Amino acid sequence: MVYINDNFTRLPETYLFSEIAKRVQAFKNEHPEAQIIRMGIGDVTLPLPKTVIEAMHKAVDEMATGATFKGYGPEQGYSFLIDKIIEHDYKALGVELATNEVFVSDGAKSDTGNIGDILSKDNIIAVTDPVYPVYIDTNVMGGRAGELLTNGKWSNIVYLPCTAENGFIPSLPTEKVSVVYLCFPNNPTGTTLTKSQLKEWVDYAIANKVLLLFDAAYEAFITEKDVPHSIYEIEGAKQVAIEFRSYSKTAGFTGTRCSYTVVPKECKGYLKTGESVSMNPLWNRRQTTKFNGTPYIIQRGAEAIYTEEGKKEVQDMINHYMENARIIRTSLQQAGYETYGGINAPYIWLKVPKGYTSWSFFDKLLTEKHIVTTPGVGFGPSGEGYIRLTAFGSKTQTIEAMTRITS
Repeated sequence: MVYINDNFTRLPETYLFSEIAKRVQAFKNEHPEAQIIRMGIGDVTLPLPKTVIEAMHKAVDEMATGATFKGYGPEQGYSFLIDKIIEHDYKALGVELATNEVFVSDGAKSDTGNIGDILSKDNIIAVTDPVYPVYIDTNVMGGRAGELLTNGKWSNIVYLPCTAENGFIPSLPTEKVSVVYLCFPNNPTGTTLTKSQLKEWVDYAIANKVLLLFDAAYEAFITEKDVPHSIYEIEGAKQVAIEFRSYSKTAGFTGTRCSYTVVPKECKGYLKTGESVSMNPLWNRRQTTKFNGTPYIIQRGAEAIYTEEGKKEVQDMINHYMENARIIRTSLQQAGYETYGGINAPYIWLKVPKGYTSWSFFDKLLTEKHIVTTPGVGFGPSGEGYIRLTAFGSKTQTIEAMTRITS
């Protein structure tokens, strides 16, 4: 008899974005003539930067001759990319990292889920609420979540509400926790923490030997000066934080898959005996065992982002999406809607009109305005009463969508 990991049976039957796709497809089947504008899933629409494409073409040509062909590469990533990451993404912030503290991967989604492989099932997990569903679901799979309660929460997970009432700033846990997931700029709310607010979290983690899993996938969209681009800008953060970064939204790599995770050697976990253990070699062991590395061609494309021309092209992409965010935010506010985000992130968090739930307003926008959004409740109980809109469409479609919603 074969036994399964019964934690998978505890998961709700439908993943948030699968349910959205199901509803959209059903509507399209009934109304094939409808011109649907998608502002739900956070996928980009602009093509890869020219510099990236050129670098990838060159790398493809290298694979065609024996002298330059590349087979298995280092699981941690090629040094040519890691060196650029350290120089441009961290030294520019005054942060020093060693080469073996950066691990190139195929997506922040993968790494934020896989990081649980090096963490004990006995850890008490805390998440901000609303939250990116992958943080919750992968801990359910790992046996840390407990039972799903009628209020939509898991019994063994500590929820830290982020609502309009507290300015979307999570309070420090009042109960004992082991690991805290933080995502800033935040998905889904689009809100941020200032350096002083993030320092409170780092100080708390140091004092309580708590691990902070810091998802900085949207740092490139930050426009305000007092918002940190990396948790390592905060003194002492290397002792308690692992940081995740992604090229998906930054440079349009959603289809080509490239990201990286920083695991400082100073970052420690603990054995039941109380002995401290560096997280870095544990993650290295996990990656070398279960991951064969990001393709050479893709890493050459990512490297090109750090050239002068690449930086300009990437910034142009970011400016395009943030202009869309501005259009969405100002249009909705002028129409009397209550919105958050859209200043340091490509997401707008919209409070639904009175009398609607997240899903009922989603259905209204889909069926009446032919616009796809994301119901806030899909990100957690505190997301009820909101929807998320993304700025990753074309400017033309963004303006059209706002015209439909505000008319």
